[in-house]
Amino acid sequence: MEYKHVVFATSSLIALAGSGDALAQSERDRIRHLEDKVDILQQQINATADAVESSQPEQDRATFGSYGELHYNNFLNGDDSEIDFHRFVLLFGYEFTDRINFYSELELEHAVAGGWDENPGEVELEQAFIDFALTDTTHAQGGLFLMPVGILNETHEPNTFYGVERNQVETEIIPTSWREGGGQLLGQIGATGLSYNFAVTSGFAVDADEIDIRDGRQSTAEALANDPAVTGRLKYTGVPGLELATTVQYQTDFSQEDSDGVNGAYLYEGHAQWAAGPFALRALYARWNISGDAADALARDQPFGYYVEPSFKITPGVGIFARYSEFELVEDLPEENITFGANYWPIPQVVLKADYELRDTEQADGSTLDGDSFNVGIGYAF
Repeated sequence: MEYKHVVFATSSLIALAGSGDALAQSERDRIRHLEDKVDILQQQINATADAVESSQPEQDRATFGSYGELHYNNFLNGDDSEIDFHRFVLLFGYEFTDRINFYSELELEHAVAGGWDENPGEVELEQAFIDFALTDTTHAQGGLFLMPVGILNETHEPNTFYGVERNQVETEIIPTSWREGGGQLLGQIGATGLSYNFAVTSGFAVDADEIDIRDGRQSTAEALANDPAVTGRLKYTGVPGLELATTVQYQTDFSQEDSDGVNGAYLYEGHAQWAAGPFALRALYARWNISGDAADALARDQPFGYYVEPSFKITPGVGIFARYSEFELVEDLPEENITFGANYWPIPQVVLKADYELRDTEQADGSTLDGDSFNVGIGYAF
């Protein structure tokens, strides 16, 4: 009898052991099956995320912005006072991919374009270019873009500078807004704080009878491109609050016409911006060297200009400034400007401005033309 009990107990233990092994194997199989399911679900989630990203709504890829400004100019020399919605600009952009983007600006100047001969307004394409991010620090751009020169030419929204009107040096010597068609390479040089631009563009086509820099802009409207311009800029921003930059441009024929007495032209520009707490300072110098008998005969072979502008923020929303500038379009006929005033920003995107400008322009007969004015403006940007 005892023998039978021993045999039974032994058989039961063997059966239980076998059953335990079977249960353990079953549990391992179940866990492996669940892990496979998790892997499949993760792959499906990743695929869904990629699909959602690739099918990002069009409105999320598009960007929109605008800026504009209204000016009132009260001339104190007896000339008629003026009120003018000087510019209204629409900005459109589109993200094709994370490395290919489109940017554009369409501008209406002086409120109304077309309709009658006396109308001063015009519609202009200010920018329209494709940006290719070649690396995280190097970009290539092709199309119509603002030239990399000066302080205001690339950044001239009304809430970013003091004074109702843009300063004369960056209007007459650097013909802001100055845009050209072509291509440029731009980027950063390591962690040095240095950045660069190198551009090849359509260039100027000045009239040999006038050598007017501002009128020589072609705005990429069926522009002559026989003698393109080459432009290079080096900028340093390695110290917080400080910007130092210099630009050089060269064009082999400033008129792009043969045998008219206009030859090559160089532009040299340098500027500094510094901000420390409520205090800020801007300073800029620019000079052209235009060769050829036509420029010499008109005494327009070396137009130049400079300005210095200190400013102080009384509060985050109120700032005062003063600016002294001098420039010459014609040799020995300088124009001097002293401007002082205030900006008020109720919010960062909106600005109200008021200033007083003393303007004296020397004439060929030795007299001085007085162009003093009191100016008020309102502007916005978003």
